This record gives sequence, structure tokens and C-alpha cells, in this order.
Amino acid sequence: MAMNVGSGGGDDDVMVDINTTPLIDVMLVLLIMFIITIPIQTHAVKMNMPAPSTAQSPPKPPEEVRIDVETDGTVGWNGEVVPSRTDLERRLAQVAAQPDQPEVHLRPSKLVPYKHVAGVMASAQRLGVTKIGIVGSEQFTN
Repeated sequence: MAMNVGSGGGDDDVMVDINTTPLIDVMLVLLIMFIITIPIQTHAVKMNMPAPSTAQSPPKPPEEVRIDVETDGTVGWNGEVVPSRTDLERRLAQVAAQPDQPEVHLRPSKLVPYKHVAGVMASAQRLGVTKIGIVGSEQFTN
């Protein structure tokens, strides 16, 4: 706290402002001490990466079966025309009998009647094919 010392000209006011210069000095000294005492951080990320193993072979990609249904009701199996409905069901039964069933991708033509597609899906479901899906549905958005 400081007092106004000087001319005696009738002002008897006491100056009540805090002198902040010593506070700033102390704050700067503390800041420098904290900077010195803080340990230097290393900017490295330590990761435990797995060791490569030669014992396991990479997993094989899943097997796929593509069934095409054309506009006239003709059914294709991986690009080969299936002559009859019994032949299609025989092939679907072989797929269903496998312990790790391949994925069956049903790809109908844009103008095929629904009864042909529904017939193939019903046969697959009845025979126990569990991995079946319709592929190419983006052609029906227009």
C-alpha cells in the first residue's frame, strides 16, 4: 500500500491501489521453476505388435454360387444353364449338405416375373440353404 507524499495542497486522499509489480515478479519466477522441473515428454507411442505366426494359413475366401434368373425363367448356375427344376434342386441340396455352406447369390434379371425368383428362393429355403441373398438390386431402383 502506498501513500501520496508530496505537496500539502489540501488533498488528504490515501492511495489504496495494490502494487502488482512484486506479484508479477513472483509469478514469473514460479513459471520458470515449473518449466525447469517438468520432465521433457517424449513424443513416442509404444505399441506391442503381434509377432507374425507361420503356423496358421490365411483364411480362404468364402465360396460363392451365382444363380442367374433370366426373363424367360431360365435359371443359370455359375454361368451354366440348368436344364430342369430337379437339377437345380439337386445342386441346391448339395450346397445345403456342406458343413460350411457357400454363399448363394441370386441375381434376377430386371424384367423377370417374381414367381420365377420366388420359386428358386422357396426351393433353396426348403432344402436348407442358409446363406442366400439377392444381388444386383440396384437395377430395380429406377
